[in-house]
Amino acid sequence: MTENPEQYPTSQHEDAYAARSYPPPPAHEPSAAWPPPAPAADPARPRRAKRPIALLAAVAIVAAAVGGGTAVLAESLLDNGSSGNPAGTVSGTTVSQSSRGTVSGVAQAVSPSIVEIKATSSAGQSTGAGVIISSAGEIVTNNHVISGATSVKVTMNNGRSYTAKVVGTDPGKDLALVDVDGASGLKPASLGDSGNVAVGDQVVAIGSPEGLTGTVTSGIVSALNRDVTVAKDGGQNEQQQQQQGGGEGNWPFQFGGRQFNGDTGESTTTYKALQTDASLNPGNSGGALINMNGEIIGINSAMYSSASQSSDSSSSAGSVGLGFAIPINTVKADLADLRAGGSNSNS
Repeated sequence: MTENPEQYPTSQHEDAYAARSYPPPPAHEPSAAWPPPAPAADPARPRRAKRPIALLAAVAIVAAAVGGGTAVLAESLLDNGSSGNPAGTVSGTTVSQSSRGTVSGVAQAVSPSIVEIKATSSAGQSTGAGVIISSAGEIVTNNHVISGATSVKVTMNNGRSYTAKVVGTDPGKDLALVDVDGASGLKPASLGDSGNVAVGDQVVAIGSPEGLTGTVTSGIVSALNRDVTVAKDGGQNEQQQQQQGGGEGNWPFQFGGRQFNGDTGESTTTYKALQTDASLNPGNSGGALINMNGEIIGINSAMYSSASQSSDSSSSAGSVGLGFAIPINTVKADLADLRAGGSNSNS
């Protein structure tokens, strides 16, 4: 059968395809213009042209999200390497990742774990500080803060006051453990590792100098392993407090063969101390020396006063950047003995 070309009309798309044939057969279309006119725009092609651009944009957005997640993960891993806590906080404190390394962040996190201690004895009243180490109410302080006390009163950071009892003392290390009656849900401090402390590390001190509860100062670790000698019993310190009308006295201690802040007496003990230039004043005894992760690295115990060699009263005494703290590793090693009642040995 002979096919009729008109029986199968050419579609519009086929006409367009034929018009786009390149090069056109010159034998069949001698009069066709050269080059041929541009074909009509295909409405489907613009959409196809945009798809690769949209895909690239989507890939860029996903890459940014993955990159941000990777940065967060890397930061978390680095943080875990230093603190061991994937949540970005230091165990026992609430120093957030954004506040870590700042004095304000450390102060906010640790201040609730620092208390004021007032000990009353036959010689008068001494004022110092202490560090909460258990939620049940165990508090570490200096022996010279509570030595000879007939009653002990503890005031928390929130202003609440409790009666406390002395659990154990170690005059040889100038340490004591007291326990508050009826307290619960207290915030214990995180005890660090004083073996990792280096000269130049930034530190924060919190205590109750001159009865100003919760006072925060900052500085650096000035030296390690200083031999500091303090009175082993509270007799000499109590006499000074009575003569000066209360307060903690001037923390008499010996260093380098010299007496500072008065006479320590005949019964003394020597320990290795961290030296700091963070401002310490009477009332800081038993308070905390803290690293920038919010961990306790020392218990403040002695300071040099510029008025120590004069007859001026303690009101004119002040810190000149020579303070000393008992390393926290010494405290941790002594806790079992303190909980058992302590000892009067030189150990």
